[in-house]
Order: sequence, then structure tokens, then C-alpha cells
Amino acid sequence: MALTIKLGVRDWDYITPLALGDIKPEGFTLEIDRVGTLVDDLATSDIYDAAEISFSRYALGRARGENDLWVLPHFLMRGFRQRCIITRHDSPLTSLSQLAGKRIGLTGWQDSGNTWTRALLSLEGVGIDDANWYVGRLTAAHPIVDRLGGFGREGRIEICPDERPMMELLQEGWLDAVFTPFMPNGFFEPGSGFRQLQPDFRQAEVDYFNRVGYVPGMHMLALKPALVEQHPWLPAALSEVIERSYQVWMDKRIKYADTTPWLLDDLRRTVVDLPRSWNDNGYAANEKMIDDFANELFVQKLTARRLIASDLFPHYASK
Repeated sequence: MALTIKLGVRDWDYITPLALGDIKPEGFTLEIDRVGTLVDDLATSDIYDAAEISFSRYALGRARGENDLWVLPHFLMRGFRQRCIITRHDSPLTSLSQLAGKRIGLTGWQDSGNTWTRALLSLEGVGIDDANWYVGRLTAAHPIVDRLGGFGREGRIEICPDERPMMELLQEGWLDAVFTPFMPNGFFEPGSGFRQLQPDFRQAEVDYFNRVGYVPGMHMLALKPALVEQHPWLPAALSEVIERSYQVWMDKRIKYADTTPWLLDDLRRTVVDLPRSWNDNGYAANEKMIDDFANELFVQKLTARRLIASDLFPHYASK
């Protein structure tokens, strides 16, 4: 019987060649479901065999002794976080160190991206106890859900007052800055009233890469362990076909760069400012980043014990 794998993944552009059938896996059939939010619990899902999952939620589970997923050191989502810190256009704040003592809003306390963003502040001397944190929905269009995840601390890490949207609180000046992975609608429009906190956040990101040596990982590729037990070759095969789709897409972007006026220049600057290996997957290529993230989870009191990279990827650390 032919093996069919159903994959739940965000609508990343580099999945396009795979979704359209230009790239085909060998040894199995792949059905792609482009999801708006991450699969809630792949281990118990009766829909998906594989999925894009949160780095932090996986690591927190491993710290609790959970072993219900086969996770690959294949990062489907990476991103610098300097661009994800926003403030009002008329704010006097222009540096991370100035956030000491300020009110900061976040879209979720235990989110991978926000964990990395808090790490940025820590590098500038602003720890968790040096600011006041408010967790909530970005805009009124976003749902009211539990975003604290049990990590609230009265007087330090709290829900936004009356569950009000953070962009409203930022506009009114009650919040000084907001951490968000995706900009709200209209953010880049003239007169929006908002901007990135760091005026030259791109240079700050290049400086950060030169300091740590990686682009932070947020989401990873995971499968159900029972599938891997039956088909040990499957993780490598799934990772490989996604890698091929990525490469085909990137090659086409160079040719079809006119979707935005300066995309070609961005591709050029990426090659100039970052090594070709910046998006490499695999354990060895990402061990330092994985270990740094595990350390941040411990320092920020998200995990009770300090994990190391091999704790998170035991199947790959020994290879």
C-alpha cells in the first residue's frame, strides 16, 4: 500500500513548488494542508501525520519528560526579532536599553519568537524584572485566549487591562512597546502612527548575527513517532523534499524578482551580509542556536531545568 503523509504547514512561499507538484517526494505521497495557525497537538491529531510545530512548546514538553513527537532539526521558520519590536511613531525610544522600566506588550509569553526577543533585551541589560510585561491580543480582530500559559506573575507579567488590544494601548501611550511576529494591518501605511523601535533595525540584525552566528529558529518539522518506527527513512526523505522545494523557489525568486521593486536588492544584500549557510538545517549547523535557546528557556524560567541541544534532538546528536 502506498504511503501517504498529510502535512500541516504554514503558507510559506517556498512550499509552492511542492504544493503545485513541481517537486515530488520519492517513496511516499505528500498531501499539504496550508494552515493559518500551527497544529495544536500533532501527537494526538487524527488529521495530520507531520506538521510545523513551535520550538518553545516542543522544548517545554521535552523539559517535562514528554517524548511523543519525532522532531527534526529542520527549521521551517526563522527570523530576526529586532524588527518585531514596535512603538509609536512619536516615541522617544530608539534603543533596546531604553525599555528598562517600561510597559511592554507581548502576543504570548511562551512563544518562541518572544522568548528570542526577550533574549535581545537581556543582551542590552534589560532582564524580565527590569520591565513590566503585559500579554494580550494584538488587535480587536484577534481572539481572547490564554496567552500567559501559566507563567503570569502579579505585578510583573500580567494580562492586558480588560483584555484590551495592545495596539490600542500602544496608540494611547499606555504601552511603550509591543512585541509581535506579524505587523498589524496598515502598519506600513503613511500616517499609521507606528514604527519599528530601532530606526535601523536591519543593521541591528546584521550586528546580532555577527555576534551570535545564526538567525533564530522558531518553528520545526515534526512527525508522529509511530510512522518513523515503521519507516525509518521517512524523516530524512520529508526534510529533503522540502529542502528541494525551497531551493527551486529561491532560484525562481532571483528571476522573478519584480513582485516588489527592491526584492532583487534584498536578495543581493542577504548574500553580502550573511553566509550561504545561514538557513542550513541539520543538527550540526544549528547546535549553537538550539543550545542558546534552551539556555534562554531556563534563564527566563520557562523550564525548571537547563536543557542542552542533545536533550532536544537525541536522535541526531549522536550522529
